[in-house]
Amino acid sequence: MTADSPNTGAPGASTSSSASAGASGAASIGASGAAPSATILSSETTDNITLRISDEGIAYVLLDRPEKLNALTIPMLKRMIQVSRQIQKDKSIRAVILTGANGNFSSGLDFGAAFKSPREIVANFASRPWRGTNTFQEGPWCWRRLDVPVIAAVPGYCFGGGLQIALASDYRFTSADAAWSVLEAKWGLVPDMSGVQALKQVVGADVAKRLSMGAEIITGAQAVEYGLASEVAEDPLAAAEELARVFIDRSPDAVAQSKKLIDETWTAGPRKTFFLERLRQAPLLFGQNAKVAKARAAAAKAGKKLPGYKPRRSRHVF
Repeated sequence: MTADSPNTGAPGASTSSSASAGASGAASIGASGAAPSATILSSETTDNITLRISDEGIAYVLLDRPEKLNALTIPMLKRMIQVSRQIQKDKSIRAVILTGANGNFSSGLDFGAAFKSPREIVANFASRPWRGTNTFQEGPWCWRRLDVPVIAAVPGYCFGGGLQIALASDYRFTSADAAWSVLEAKWGLVPDMSGVQALKQVVGADVAKRLSMGAEIITGAQAVEYGLASEVAEDPLAAAEELARVFIDRSPDAVAQSKKLIDETWTAGPRKTFFLERLRQAPLLFGQNAKVAKARAAAAKAGKKLPGYKPRRSRHVF
C-alpha cells in the first residue's frame, strides 16, 4: 500500500483497485498522456516517467505508474529532475504539461517502496547546498526553475507528494471531482516536498494550516475555492494544451522573464520589485524577440504568415 494512497472513499474516485479514479474530466488522459490531436515527435519512458514532445513545442511529462495510482518512488523523483534539466536545455520546448497516466495524477509517495532501502532515504533526504533542496524537494521544485511555463492537468487522485508536484507548476487545471489532499498528516508527517513553500504562495496561512494539519480530502472544485488549483476544466489536459498554445504565441524571452520576475518578487517590497522590473525589462526592450513580436502583430493585422520567434535566452542555471 502506498503511504499517500487512499483507503477511504474520495470524491469522484474508486478505491477498489489501482485503476482510474474516475474523474469525469480526465477521459482523454490515457496511457499516452497526450491528447489525440497532438503530433508526438519523440517519446521516452524511464523509471515510470514518460516524456513526450509534440510538434508544437509542448513537453508532456507523464507520471506513469498506473498500477499504483502513479505513486512516487525515489527513482521517479530523480528522473523528474533529469527531465526538467533536459527540457531546460532544449530551446525548442515552449511549454510543459504535467499529468498522470490512466485518469489519476498521483497518489503520493510510495513509502512501501521507499523504505525498502532506509539508507537510500537518508542519502536523498540530505540537502544539496548549491540548490537548497534534497531529492524529495527538488523532484517537485525543479519545475519552478524552468524558463518555460509549466501547467498541471490534474484528474483523479492528487495526494501528498503528487499535490506538491502540482503546486510547483505555474497553473493548475483540475476536474471538478478530482480528489486533492495534503495527506501527510494522516501518517504523522508534514508536507516537506517543497509543499510548505508552495502552499504559502497560493493560499493563506489559515488554509495552509487546515490542509496540513487535517489531511482532509477535498474535490477539485473545492481545491479551486481554496486556491490550491487554478481552474476547473471538464477536460484538464485539453485546457492545459489550450493555455500552452497561448503562451507559445508570445515571446519566449518575455514569458521566461515574466515567470522569473513574479517568482522573485512575490514577497518582496516595492523598492526591490521596481528594481527587478527594470532589470528584467532592459534586455527585452531591444531584444530580437521584441522585434519579432511587433512583426507578428503587423503580419496578423495584414493577414500574412506570422514570423517565428528566435530561441529563448536562458534565465536559470542549475
